[in-house]
Amino acid sequence: MPAPSLETVQLAEDFGVLTLTLNRPDVLNAVNEQLSLELQEAVRYAEREAAVRCIVVTGAGRGFCSGQDLRDRAGVGEISYADSLRRRYNPVILRLATIEKPVIAAVNGVAAGAGCSLALVCDLRIASDKASFIEVFARVGLIPDSGSTYFLPRLVGLGKAFELAYLAEPVDAPEALRLGLVNRVVPHDTLMDATRELARRLAAGPTKGYGLTKRGLRYALRATLEEALTYEAYLQEIAGHTADHREGVAAFLEKRTPNFTGS
Repeated sequence: MPAPSLETVQLAEDFGVLTLTLNRPDVLNAVNEQLSLELQEAVRYAEREAAVRCIVVTGAGRGFCSGQDLRDRAGVGEISYADSLRRRYNPVILRLATIEKPVIAAVNGVAAGAGCSLALVCDLRIASDKASFIEVFARVGLIPDSGSTYFLPRLVGLGKAFELAYLAEPVDAPEALRLGLVNRVVPHDTLMDATRELARRLAAGPTKGYGLTKRGLRYALRATLEEALTYEAYLQEIAGHTADHREGVAAFLEKRTPNFTGS
């Protein structure tokens, strides 16, 4: 299927990698109505398109995503925050959390509020040394949303999550790495090269196995040990019947690099 033509999200495909670039650089990619809906469309395309085997999310210009564009709500009268989350933000978070393909955030600048949540939902995060993260919600009397109450304590622990949520202080890239908010920090000018290298490696990997791994890890967050073991056995039975597993075994026996097809 052809890629959608969007304005506030740029799509670029290369070597099985689909890069989604938030494209409102003049406002640090703050999320307005259009961006939230176009991002949903872009992620739906990424999920359905078989040729896409890894997704990268990044931002144009100096910022990754500065969260909700408060100017987008100016003059509209009383709004339902719950409706906004359910209609605009939660569908993106849920789809990225469950899409059975690797998702990488290339954090090129500030990731604030819902923009921080967008980075946290990704499977892996590579940060520029100029990146920063801030759970800014308390500054405007709100609670962390778009998945931050779920992902933040799982990444940094409950005590640190309270601190980041209550104090709403920025976390720079080295501290984010120390806390486990990001997987890697690289020099700013090499961010996209480093991200592409990792993304292409994942795109050439056993896509079905990655998807099942993602299912297993997400499930285990809410399961007992016994339940996790049972689910592992179920998922392994599926993985054991994939073409990629057969290719991996053949490549091991023949002492060559496997040629995974994602099937």
